Amino acid sequence: MNAPVKIETTLKDWETDQEVRWCPGCGDYAILKAVQRTLPELGADPANTVFISGIGCSSRFPYYMESYGFHTIHGRAPALATGTKLANPDLDVWLVTGDGDGLSIGGNHMMHVLRRNVNMQIMLFNNEIYGLTKGQASPTSREGTKSPSSPLGSVDHPANPCAFALGAGARFVSRGFDVSKKLPEVLKAAHAHQGAAFIEIFQNCIVYNKDVFEAFAAPKGAEEHQLWLEDGEPMLFGSEKTGGVKGLSFDAERMAFDVVDVNGDDWQVAGVTRHDAKNRMMAHLLAEMPFGPYPMALGVLYDDPRPTFESAVIAEREQASSGKVANLAKLLASGQTWTVDGTAQDPQ
Repeated sequence: MNAPVKIETTLKDWETDQEVRWCPGCGDYAILKAVQRTLPELGADPANTVFISGIGCSSRFPYYMESYGFHTIHGRAPALATGTKLANPDLDVWLVTGDGDGLSIGGNHMMHVLRRNVNMQIMLFNNEIYGLTKGQASPTSREGTKSPSSPLGSVDHPANPCAFALGAGARFVSRGFDVSKKLPEVLKAAHAHQGAAFIEIFQNCIVYNKDVFEAFAAPKGAEEHQLWLEDGEPMLFGSEKTGGVKGLSFDAERMAFDVVDVNGDDWQVAGVTRHDAKNRMMAHLLAEMPFGPYPMALGVLYDDPRPTFESAVIAEREQASSGKVANLAKLLASGQTWTVDGTAQDPQ
């Protein structure tokens, strides 16, 4: 595999001539612009970049990126993306999916692309609802969500995308939200990771699940409830960093965090824990930390690379073919074969 050649582009170089068609006010617009702004900063080449999606509102994404793209079938984007990466490991592959597409019919495929550690960026837009099919409850919909499929309120316990990714063996797990100015930094961190990089992006569905994330993801005023994680830095939150997250020790049953007040720069006195992006247990706790009593954990929860799936496959291919000469005719004639001479036989 060759290192990608960085080139200079602008946001305009990544915009297509297609009319962007999401509902007015949809969070997907903000995510699209964040990606289009980020790629030039990465030095990405449109001719070496491919966006692969499944089915859903999020899956219109490839139409709006001036690069290669593949709008695939429901839930199967991870399988197509894996095949693309194996066929051409030098491609920069971005997988785009939603909470319905990626965690319901596509949950099995998502699990395997994560555990295999195929080198790609996986953006899962989570609006906690099925938007394209008119507002049914999705795997991430909260208990009590009223929808066409759950008119009395959903009784399902919702899936947690980041916890799912960690459970499937992902080596990079992160979170952001659609209108956040910090989303490009999360995308850059995912791109720098060699392996399957999972990014949950909270996305406002203006029609069927409006403002469900408003408490921590509003454009303004929600900073008090955002814990932006930085490796090696204390876990402080709030506009003035007056809140902190403190790790509690193991007891007989569990390990958990506690929220503490911080006065000035005395975060060490308050016992605030430093984030360790390579600590898998800490990542699990952050992923499942309930919002309300705690702030929403955002940024890179976990980043601990290991060899990628395609590098192992390539090494295996090279080992299998070492010292051998390709000969298709010989291969076809090997084993149990027979020859039909073509002479017409008289049925009499």
